[in-house]
Amino acid sequence: MMKRTFAGAIGFAALSSAACHSSTGSTQATPSFAAADAALRDSLVALERQSWVAWQNHDAKFWQEFLSEDHMDIGPGGITPKARIVGGVASPVCVVKSYAVDDFRFARLAPTVATLTYRAEQSTICGTNPVPSPAYVNSVYVLRGGRWLNVIFQQSAQPR
Repeated sequence: MMKRTFAGAIGFAALSSAACHSSTGSTQATPSFAAADAALRDSLVALERQSWVAWQNHDAKFWQEFLSEDHMDIGPGGITPKARIVGGVASPVCVVKSYAVDDFRFARLAPTVATLTYRAEQSTICGTNPVPSPAYVNSVYVLRGGRWLNVIFQQSAQPR
């Protein structure tokens, strides 16, 4: 079953500075690159927010298009492939009563790879099990066929 809950975080933040180097080796982003990154950040944050709406509403169609074919959700039970994620989202087993996402951070890792990290809180029950909350989230996106697709999702419960 699909749960937006996972162990361990992926640490890509250190790589973000490499994406901001100009041809002179300066760590200052060029205006056009900075503007493109700001637009991409806004677009990916919007996609991520849409994924939470779709998760709450059991919208498997959104998830089918949102996830790459080689998508991996990484969690306490191991790696879950796209087909199981989409099936889990469609299932009524998990009930998302409420959620909040904030503190988004963006890093472009390569021209066709970017990551978002953020904090998420949710009141979700899967069967009789509450989903651990709050948590830190990492979503990795790849640009394929002119679309940004989610290729990796990992969530780590935040200690209380």
